[in-house]
Amino acid sequence: MKSTNTIKEMYLEERPYEKCEQFGAGNLTDVELLAVLLRTGTRGENSIQLAEKILHPVFAQDGILNIHQWSMEQLMRLKGIGKVKAIQILCLSELAKRLAKASAYTGLNFSTPASIAQYYMEDMRHLKQEIIKLLLLNTKTRLIGESNISKGTINASIVSPRELFVEALQKNAVSIILLHNHPSGDPTPSKEDILITRRVRDAGELIGIELLDHIVIGNNCFTSLREKGFI
Repeated sequence: MKSTNTIKEMYLEERPYEKCEQFGAGNLTDVELLAVLLRTGTRGENSIQLAEKILHPVFAQDGILNIHQWSMEQLMRLKGIGKVKAIQILCLSELAKRLAKASAYTGLNFSTPASIAQYYMEDMRHLKQEIIKLLLLNTKTRLIGESNISKGTINASIVSPRELFVEALQKNAVSIILLHNHPSGDPTPSKEDILITRRVRDAGELIGIELLDHIVIGNNCFTSLREKGFI
């Protein structure tokens, strides 16, 4: 049975605020860090126990990555989580994604699949549906625009080459890159992924817009269809 001690009843070195002050934030566990941000718990359950429920729910095993999986409605169903705390947790999730993306930007190079995958990884690896993202590039292989062109089911996405190239022509793109995620976390290209890649490549050759790559995003991993020889 879990203890219901309040934060004040804990030994000084066990309190997350005091532990951070004495030993530094790097010495706090994931649960303790979240407890500091939650500040308070509820009757019969302190902030550490509340943080434990958020990071380690019975339906998932991803630990700290579960932060990205909660919706506002799901959070507010938890005892002790109201609208304010739910919004704080959602903002923490978004801030973590933006920090990761900002760090990746320093090494971003659109001629290197690994660089592109790292930059978009946090945006795409937590999505529960497949999203196909179109990147539009100029003559210097610099990004001039991006958009989501297809949102499919968990198993498949359908993209129209016509719709894709209309946007590319409107933005005067010289080349394009496709990215999409696999919610399963496995970036192995499906037969449909390969078919779409070849259809877009062939259409681009007819109108003079090159498909540079199609990158499949998994969970902290990726596959470049160009590197695999499909382009």
